[in-house]
Amino acid sequence: MAAQWKWNQFGNQAPQKTGVKKPADNLQEKQSFHEPLSWRFPMPPPEDEPHYPPEFELKVPTAADSVSAVCGERSVRVEAKKDLLGIGKPVLTSDVTLGGCPATGEDAGTQVLIFESELHGCGSQLMMTEDWFIYAFTLHYTPTPLGNAQIVQTGDVSVSIQCQYQRKHDVSSDVFKPTWTPFSDTKASEENLYFDFRIMTDDWQFSRPSSAFLLGDMMKFEVSVKQFHHAPLRVMVDNCVATVVPNMDTVPRYSFLGNNGCLFDSQLTGSSSQFLPRSQDDRLQFELEAFRFQQDHSGMMYITCSVRATAASAAVDATNKACSFSNGWREASGRHDACTCCDTDCGARGQSQPPGTGTLWQHESAVGPIKVEDRLLR
Repeated sequence: MAAQWKWNQFGNQAPQKTGVKKPADNLQEKQSFHEPLSWRFPMPPPEDEPHYPPEFELKVPTAADSVSAVCGERSVRVEAKKDLLGIGKPVLTSDVTLGGCPATGEDAGTQVLIFESELHGCGSQLMMTEDWFIYAFTLHYTPTPLGNAQIVQTGDVSVSIQCQYQRKHDVSSDVFKPTWTPFSDTKASEENLYFDFRIMTDDWQFSRPSSAFLLGDMMKFEVSVKQFHHAPLRVMVDNCVATVVPNMDTVPRYSFLGNNGCLFDSQLTGSSSQFLPRSQDDRLQFELEAFRFQQDHSGMMYITCSVRATAASAAVDATNKACSFSNGWREASGRHDACTCCDTDCGARGQSQPPGTGTLWQHESAVGPIKVEDRLLR
């Protein structure tokens, strides 16, 4: 197309285009999706089936052979081992009586309590049959309460002792056995962190198929957290409460672990309860000596713990620890200085944590019902 020239007001020529069309404005339109989005939150990992030992058998309770009696013509002598329940723990001398009579002696070398009584003394009862005179005594064990704790780790025990006299003066003695009877595990998880709380076998290799125990047994518990999509995690147990029903706000209740990871039971009762040395950040193991509540005869209990996941890189300190008491406080990771506050106040952990504490999630996990029974004596 040719350009036409035209004189402007300054006397110069300027080209002038003719027949040029103005280009149309560029129009934009909003992009729309005709197919639905296919992205979803990741599915939770498949729940592990409990891994039980191939041939687990519940320990058959055996009677502790700890009481013997010698019947004389006019008196009886009863000997009771101080390890009365056969669990390796001596009982208090004052907790054992023969029909209300205290021990008349004690053999320190053999750790044996000695009771001597006339046949008509110490609450004996005389029974007669056609052929026998029978003097029946009862050896009582009533454990002293564990300070202010509402629990007992050994139960009341009564052992019947009979001196049988034939009318021809043959003498025999017999110690009768008390009886025993037994019972079952739960786990929990929360949103996209998956916690697991379970009872383990004695070798820590399997989930324990039964939750029946005897007083004095060590109950072994394992808490773990699944890594899933997160950076490496460390699992903590802040507190644990035992109750007779699955509600941690009921009474009676026994708080055996608290203050952000201090296991008090061994300090309160002299037990061997403890955290095991930590070998994995995402797994924590502890053992608790079996007990029952003083006024509860069912022997049933539930244990509820507040468990928490932190970043594995978070420091072990007063609010991130697992401490046991054995001649002083010891931390499961070896950072024993983190336990110095266990006898005072380790500080409250709130819902929102300051930066750097590493807390990712908290959850209440429970296991139960657990059945705890008395041990046999004979």
